[in-house]
Amino acid sequence: MDAMMTAIAIRGGTGPAEALHAVRVPRPVPREGEVLVRVHAAGVNRPDILQREGRYPPPPGAPEGLGSRWRARW
Repeated sequence: MDAMMTAIAIRGGTGPAEALHAVRVPRPVPREGEVLVRVHAAGVNRPDILQREGRYPPPPGAPEGLGSRWRARW
């Protein structure tokens, strides 16, 4: 498996939809009690939009980045 993955980031930390861009980041390594899944598709919902605007903090322990709705490929 590739050591890098593609993620969506926000230029400047917050901003409009145009601030979203794809970046290559290190693939996370699961710790004990965690699993790593390959995401097939991800969606954006209201908390993601508010987070992008800097008006909604991510839940404690959540990874950085957007996309709280996703679908794995089995």
